[in-house]
Amino acid sequence: MSLPTPVLETDRLRLRPFDDADADDLYALQSDAHVLRYWDSAPWTDRASVARFMAGCRQMADEGSGARVAIERTSDRSFIGWSTFNGWNPGFRSASLGYCLGQSAWGHGYATEAARVLLQWAFDTLDLNRVQAEADTRNAASARVLVKLGFRHEGTLREDCIVDGVVSDSAVYGLLRRDWLG
Repeated sequence: MSLPTPVLETDRLRLRPFDDADADDLYALQSDAHVLRYWDSAPWTDRASVARFMAGCRQMADEGSGARVAIERTSDRSFIGWSTFNGWNPGFRSASLGYCLGQSAWGHGYATEAARVLLQWAFDTLDLNRVQAEADTRNAASARVLVKLGFRHEGTLREDCIVDGVVSDSAVYGLLRRDWLG
């Protein structure tokens, strides 16, 4: 079953399917070591990663396993990051949320705004009961975003990531339909 990637809009943002014109901006974002310092994979070092990412977007849509969207500012149509719902399990009515925004977009509420509209779409379209998100325990900004959206800290996965020899823990957050603030 396919799941068409949505186009969603807020006052300041447009979330949309990725296209080939995003390649340079996506590579710049995913190769930025500072942006990815709390990520579960190393920064990209080769441009072939862009093609793999884009293929993954199409595969998620074709298989109906989730949706990954580019985030752009409506005022200037600039690419500021991306967000994803993946691991959709219709039987369990659950999925996982993720997002990555460029450093220039930090501190403006864009992550919360983008995640909120994507969560609303997911609860409505996928009939979710539960959404899970994980964040490196050192990433206080991401934790704040999740808490603002109504997620609750449910536990910690100890030493679950090793990226370039650095071992880190992940905080697990959950959001239930009945707790969704919309």
